Amino acid sequence: MDPRSFILSETNWKTVKETDYEVAILPWGATEAHNYHLPYGTDNIQNEFITAEAARRAWGRGAKVVVLPNIPYGVNCQQLDIKLTINLNPSTQFQILMDIVSALNGQGIKKLVILNGHGGNDFKQMIRELSGKHPEMFIGQINWYSVDPNWETYFEDSGDHAGEMETSIMLNIVPDWVLPLSEAGNGKARRLKLKARQEGWFWAPREWMKVTSDTGIGDPAKSTEQKGEAYLNKVIAKISDVIVELAGIDLQDKYTL
Repeated sequence: MDPRSFILSETNWKTVKETDYEVAILPWGATEAHNYHLPYGTDNIQNEFITAEAARRAWGRGAKVVVLPNIPYGVNCQQLDIKLTINLNPSTQFQILMDIVSALNGQGIKKLVILNGHGGNDFKQMIRELSGKHPEMFIGQINWYSVDPNWETYFEDSGDHAGEMETSIMLNIVPDWVLPLSEAGNGKARRLKLKARQEGWFWAPREWMKVTSDTGIGDPAKSTEQKGEAYLNKVIAKISDVIVELAGIDLQDKYTL
């Protein structure tokens, strides 16, 4: 496979030296159990595929984008009782992000998008603080699973972890890494008894193994490769559009009425 100039880990100093990159994309995932049938690296696999494909399309439209290596560990504080689920505390994430932002800023790359693939990660407050420290930088976040929130258009089950959506996507990207669906758990999950939590206006973290017995939340039984492809095409197209638009924005004139 030929190296892709927009993927940092595949390109070289000769290419980097000669390219004026406009936007850096930092994929950030997690390493955690995904029911019985999906690999621990599911969030990273999805993240890397979506980021690379969106960047490829944007590059083809003239956007000088560079994809940084995916960070494979996320916030999993409530899953540490599950063997080999790896946790990064938010404070650790902030330190890592701060160093990356500082490096990019010093090298003249002033636009950074964090492409997040894990529900436990939340970079908003970190971005607020870093934007105060580096006002010349533009830093944003995309949760790719929120790009097209109309899940019901593609999937019958609305579970958010190793359910129909993630399983369909993995069947599209790396089908050989997905065990037969007959081996998957049903992803049935318990809910916090508080009515406000069930209505969606109260939040508290989930103690994972008190919520689900198979680590999944959502039934993967009706997953198909075709559903994953349809959803991915919509999400990737929209992310690509954002990259192209951001590449062309003058940071001194980025607001409109």
